[in-house]
Amino acid sequence: MSSADQRYNNFPPGFFDRRDEVDDAAFYDAPRLVTHIDDRAIGAVGELYDELGLHGRVLDLCGSWISHFSTPPRSLIVQGMNGPELAANEAAAGAVVTDLNRYPSLPFADQSFDGASCCVSVDYLTRPLEVFDEVARVLRPGSIWLHTFSNRCFPTKAIQGWLATDDEQHVAIVATYFELSQGWGDVSAATVLEPHRGGDPLYAVWAAKDELP
Repeated sequence: MSSADQRYNNFPPGFFDRRDEVDDAAFYDAPRLVTHIDDRAIGAVGELYDELGLHGRVLDLCGSWISHFSTPPRSLIVQGMNGPELAANEAAAGAVVTDLNRYPSLPFADQSFDGASCCVSVDYLTRPLEVFDEVARVLRPGSIWLHTFSNRCFPTKAIQGWLATDDEQHVAIVATYFELSQGWGDVSAATVLEPHRGGDPLYAVWAAKDELP
């Protein structure tokens, strides 16, 4: 993270450290054409996308070979770490391979998207506030960025602050990212699927980009 970004002083020392600090490009070099939540949770993600109206030009951050839209958006652009995974995403109209932990910027014009999604990946961001700033920049006013996540992760690449907290606290962490970043309105959160035996829980946190004055 940038040592000059005083916003990170809101988090304890070591919060954004990881067990494995080897270059992420090596970890994500091999394609993983698998899903990271169960079918019930995948269906709930798609329903939430519909409910919140992610239907125009949408940016899927930290994406992979599949994006969980029940109703495909008009134009889906996927950002991720593995080129073959992104190329296999049949819903995507375009893809960008970039490491947001090294380069937390997006190669898109201001106000060029109608919404954004990030599914089961916010726990891997080591510079989330810069990324949240950037997503606000590329969204049109009033557009939503929706985060969905469960209780599973790659523990060596998730930040220590995530591993040391529970599901309720994870919701609070993502809400804090929105609150500390530039350009976001009120934050909403929901437990979409309660934890239950044999199935994945699902949590959601989202906010809309501030309307222009």
